[in-house]
Amino acid sequence: MRGVETMNAFSDHPHRRYNPLSGDWVLVSPHRAKRPWQGQVEDAATQEMPAHDPDCYLCPGNTRVNGEKNPDYTGTYVFDNDFAALTEHAPKERFEDGLLLAEGESGICRVICFSPRHDLTLARMAVADIAKVVDSWVAQYEELGVHPDINHVQIFENRGAMMGCSNPHPHGQIWASRSLPNEAAKETENQRAYYEKHGKPLLMAYLEQELALGERILFENEGFVVLVPYWAVWPFETMVLPKRHIRSMEEMTEREREELAEALSKVTVRYDNLFKTSFPYSMGFHQRPTDGDDHDEWVMHAHFLPPLLRSATVKKFMVGFELLGSPQRDLTPEQAADRLRDLPDIHYLAD
Repeated sequence: MRGVETMNAFSDHPHRRYNPLSGDWVLVSPHRAKRPWQGQVEDAATQEMPAHDPDCYLCPGNTRVNGEKNPDYTGTYVFDNDFAALTEHAPKERFEDGLLLAEGESGICRVICFSPRHDLTLARMAVADIAKVVDSWVAQYEELGVHPDINHVQIFENRGAMMGCSNPHPHGQIWASRSLPNEAAKETENQRAYYEKHGKPLLMAYLEQELALGERILFENEGFVVLVPYWAVWPFETMVLPKRHIRSMEEMTEREREELAEALSKVTVRYDNLFKTSFPYSMGFHQRPTDGDDHDEWVMHAHFLPPLLRSATVKKFMVGFELLGSPQRDLTPEQAADRLRDLPDIHYLAD
């Protein structure tokens, strides 16, 4: 079977879906949970936070653990991570003994505060202020990318205590490394193979297909599309894709930076509205390596990977078969898209 007939048959039966970016498969078992959000739905208690917390090491004017004092910043603020996972002067030696292999890994880790306001998140920031965050991401990608020992710049945000975020102040991180991390390496390899075979970027071809179908699209403007990927692993996973071939952030026009900010606002507001909570997630941008090659196969994109499943307090765990075999989901990507698409794009806490 092929096409619509096949997908209709799969909608009620176990099947697996292929991720052409990573080369991985995900098991989908829709028959296990026709209505995965039925039953008790709990809202997380809303924690009132001050606009400025004197004990927060990220707020303007406060002193961090290393003794340095933050400036009284009014927009975004970037500084070298005080507890960096990578350092510039790590040894470059390589150890190899049979199957035992290790090598030094150097890099630079930075923190970016999105706003001086302690009580905000991307979902509750104005689009114009998110655009300033985008501008800072672009500047950091360009600055770190020209470093002779940096070949990959990973921009990401861990949102919420459930995702291991130790501070609620709106902020993200940038880890720039000498080597390509696992996921970036897989995406580079698979995009290159597709480009060499078909003469066009994999994600541009994928987006054309998704736009034609429309069933997993959450939001689009002139420059960007937010969708639930066909191969999504996490219950409400989404991707943000550009409508034209943009390899990395610095290739965006000023207007596209604003459109990306709007797309980020729309998806994060919908996340919060889903379970009426400050929605936890890991979000990050994948874009071309900074090794000096053109990488025309690459298309910049963002992944949102949230853990929540049925309510503000019920999360999806990767255990058993998923750790030992492959990821599995009950809620189909199409059902997740319907659920997110039907939500208002005005934040539930807005006046």
